[in-house]
Amino acid sequence: MSGTFVGMPSFPRAARDAVRDTTLRGNLRHATHTIRDKRARAVAELDDWAALREAGKRIKDHTLRHLDRYLVQVEEAVTAAGGTVHWAADAEEANDIVARLVEETGEREVVKVKSMATQEIGLNEALEARGIRAYETDLAELIVQLGKDRPSHILVPAIHRNRGEIRDIFRSEMGEWGRPAPEGLTDTPAELAEAARLHLREKFLRAKVGISGANFMVAETGTLVVVESEGNGRMCLTLPETLISVVGIEKIVPTWRDLEVFLQLLPRSSTAERMNPYTSMWTGTTDGDGPRAFHLVLLDNGRTDTLADEVGRQALRCIRCSACLNVCPVYERAGGHAYGSVYPGPIGAILSPQLRGTGSEIDASLPYASSLCGACYEVCPVAIDIPEVLVHLRERVVQGGPAVRKGNRVVLRPAKGHAAERAAMRAAQWAFTHPAALRAGQRLASRTRRLHPRTLPGPGRAWSGSRDLPAVPAEPFRDWWQRTRGGEDGAK
Repeated sequence: MSGTFVGMPSFPRAARDAVRDTTLRGNLRHATHTIRDKRARAVAELDDWAALREAGKRIKDHTLRHLDRYLVQVEEAVTAAGGTVHWAADAEEANDIVARLVEETGEREVVKVKSMATQEIGLNEALEARGIRAYETDLAELIVQLGKDRPSHILVPAIHRNRGEIRDIFRSEMGEWGRPAPEGLTDTPAELAEAARLHLREKFLRAKVGISGANFMVAETGTLVVVESEGNGRMCLTLPETLISVVGIEKIVPTWRDLEVFLQLLPRSSTAERMNPYTSMWTGTTDGDGPRAFHLVLLDNGRTDTLADEVGRQALRCIRCSACLNVCPVYERAGGHAYGSVYPGPIGAILSPQLRGTGSEIDASLPYASSLCGACYEVCPVAIDIPEVLVHLRERVVQGGPAVRKGNRVVLRPAKGHAAERAAMRAAQWAFTHPAALRAGQRLASRTRRLHPRTLPGPGRAWSGSRDLPAVPAEPFRDWWQRTRGGEDGAK
């Protein structure tokens, strides 16, 4: 996975800088609270939300267990409908396929639908290196691109920007990319939207090649589905002569009946809408309607490695709704850039280290970018137990152990900087397997409790800097139980 933001430090250092930015925190607080409150009201309208959530989870788990069969079914159906399927093992291969397909058309410009998969592989940069310019058409992605910025949210990539900042970006940058911003542009939403509409319209009408991802692929017919709120996706999917879709292999659903479940779960969890304003579906090519050539690039890029992890594979259920980001207290304060990936927030903290591995400093730090409060699990529409995976990945970072990388079974070495943690866990393991020693330690701790410090020394200072150490009771539980004979009384 090539989507690491170049030069990003580990999460703790990046987050420390982010929380000092009062404008950023204000923007994030306003946006996330607004979105999550609307989502809660939309979900509350359905009496069967829990059943829908369980259905989504089971459909995804079934599909992942039989992914090999459904991938072949997708390829056969797309090919039968007039499309061409390409297989990409990693980001480099996917980028080369897309660039080659664009070059074969003779075009040097493409328009893009918002796509996490193409951001993940760094497609825009790869195309630029081959002399091809990619234009983002989603409003938030346009803001990020014009501002030479990075996305900070799955659903709203420019969530860290306020209206005044967006106005300034449009005024200064639009002219370099095409039609300039209107004279006297203000920061009112209607004027900003109109400026973007005028700027993008000439791109839509001129472009011969469109690039998209997909929210879902229906295996039984080879149909791809994109849901969006602005209409730009519909323009990119229908006007160009050639359409190239880069889609992660986990985006498959077996049947149209299964798709119906997700078309209820996704809009309510993401935009708090009962249904998306634009739900675009296409199956191969049709004479006289839409693109004349359709190419589907099926992207692995670490997904089969993730699938091999019995605990971590549940991250592949993700439908990219971003509900977990909007309730996460860590994301709300640190923002998306601190995660060093196009996948920020709780889902990014478990997805990025699996797709990319935990070898880099930032990927080794991501499983710790959480308070383990569980709010992310409560709102996830496909019931991904993010806290469980976070703890699982923390164990991998500290202890190393078996894993799958690029299809090969390997033994990972423990990450640097966790020697004290490993020693503490081994000491705890020894104590819990020797009851006499544990009892003696508990009694010693109780008898010396007046001497205990309120904060930890050395490396432990970072933990106790914002917490009080738990007070040690006057006597251990075992001694209290024996003294009060609670066991005998309870038995009677």
